[in-house]
Amino acid sequence: MTIEELEQIAQSVSQENAKFDFEVNVCMDLACASQGAEKLRDALVKSAEAQGKNVLIRRTGCMGPCSSGPLVRVDPDDVLYKRVKSDNAEAIVSSLGGEPVPELQCDLSDHFDKQVRVVLENAGHIDPEKIDDYIAHDGYKALLTALTEMTPNGVVHRITESGLRGRGGGGYPTGLKWGTVAKAGGDMKYVVCNGDEGDPGAFMDRSVMEGDPHRVIEGMALAAYAVGASKGFIYVRAEYPVAVARLTTGIREARRRGLLGTGICGTTFSFDIEIRLGAGAFVCGEETALLASIEGKRGTPKPRPPYPAVSGLFGKPTLINNVETYANIAPIVRNGGKWFANMGSDRSKGTKVFALTGKITHTGLVEVPMGIKLREIIEVIGGGVPDGHTLKAVQTGGPSGGCIPAEMLDLGVSYDALMKVGSIMGSGGMIVMDDTSCMVNVARFFIEFCMTESCGKCIPCRAGTAQMHTLLTRICEGRGTMEELDLLVDLCGTIKETSLCGLGQTAPNPVLSTLKYFKNEYIEHIVNKRCPAGVCNIEAAVPAVPTEVLA
Repeated sequence: MTIEELEQIAQSVSQENAKFDFEVNVCMDLACASQGAEKLRDALVKSAEAQGKNVLIRRTGCMGPCSSGPLVRVDPDDVLYKRVKSDNAEAIVSSLGGEPVPELQCDLSDHFDKQVRVVLENAGHIDPEKIDDYIAHDGYKALLTALTEMTPNGVVHRITESGLRGRGGGGYPTGLKWGTVAKAGGDMKYVVCNGDEGDPGAFMDRSVMEGDPHRVIEGMALAAYAVGASKGFIYVRAEYPVAVARLTTGIREARRRGLLGTGICGTTFSFDIEIRLGAGAFVCGEETALLASIEGKRGTPKPRPPYPAVSGLFGKPTLINNVETYANIAPIVRNGGKWFANMGSDRSKGTKVFALTGKITHTGLVEVPMGIKLREIIEVIGGGVPDGHTLKAVQTGGPSGGCIPAEMLDLGVSYDALMKVGSIMGSGGMIVMDDTSCMVNVARFFIEFCMTESCGKCIPCRAGTAQMHTLLTRICEGRGTMEELDLLVDLCGTIKETSLCGLGQTAPNPVLSTLKYFKNEYIEHIVNKRCPAGVCNIEAAVPAVPTEVLA
């Protein structure tokens, strides 16, 4: 395979698509599929045949605004339809080339105009199960360019120059990590993709793996070339069967094209990828626990150092990045490090994909430049809080993150800014809460998650999260005391400072952030035995005071 051959494939796809008068793209992401997208696609095919219309009907990955699905986009008319049913197929096909179907038309100009799509640039434009569709959108061009025109150090330099930081949550500089693995000695190195997305409300990595699997494969191949690795593993949770199926298909297609395997593209570079399934343990999102799971051991974290970059999988130097990080690599190599660095803020470069969920009008995937204000994400892109309610808080970073109050909506989204206010970027979950949310109960929910998902290896996390949950339950039920609130704060500090891995070290964040910004709600539960949001059933939990005492 050469650059010329890639261009020939792209040209062939373009010529084939040009035979059709229209392209109708049907979102097949799980959100749309669960609402009948497959049946809708079949109906569109039948309607096109019945009406004699020359139409290409394509399956695609997630288009973004999941709450408006099933979604259908028509090109070249550039029309987006929302909440489409199979009964609407005939009307859509009839409208091709004419006036759009007004009752189905989706006007989300504000939703899309504020976004900058790098990771999601192919979303809704390609069939994820066809490698030629990916090649037609500059797919694998970066890999061939790197293999034929760049040295491994040149690739590392380009990633370093871009300022890309790990999108899995920690925000470690990607170029620095790659450089460390590249310098490590040894006859064998590994590249690992962390697809074990476990945060409540997060589905960014799943959508990328399902909608653009070759983007991840190409990113891993580029990483392997840069650091000198010859074997890769994609660790995916078994609860993502569609992602597993499409990655499996993608790897098989890449091998057939000579883009994976021995002597890739006629060079001396060899690299192949295997998939490993996780059993759904949240702790396996932690690097050392993930590596233990790939090795067939129990997924529990190990103390560091040594770091995986020096001694990782099977004791060999190992590069670990998450799905979104690898999805950024090909466009950076194609367009240059400075191109990427020109987006975003001073210390947080590029874009970030968020899963926008909760009490928000437009839930779904959004990709925005770093530094954008929370207000723009929630009120403009997300359409604001629905049903006349008011925004109370935004939770970022999953169970390890924190709750940011409404008065901080003008905060620019970056790694440093979020940490400064008691939250983190995390992998990209963003949950919006309105005035019907009880912040004490929200804290209890996340602590319960951490307690359940604790691997139990270290006492601070195993016992500490359980005790935190007990104290929060007592407060939610109106049985807590101010002394117990002080004990809760002390417990947060102990767990944060003494836990073995990131799960335990960050578990107190939801409690600490809600105490910082919503302490009045804790006081109401403890002193006045009242839940301001009306969520906690305190009257049922607090025993009635005997009549003789009242007398």
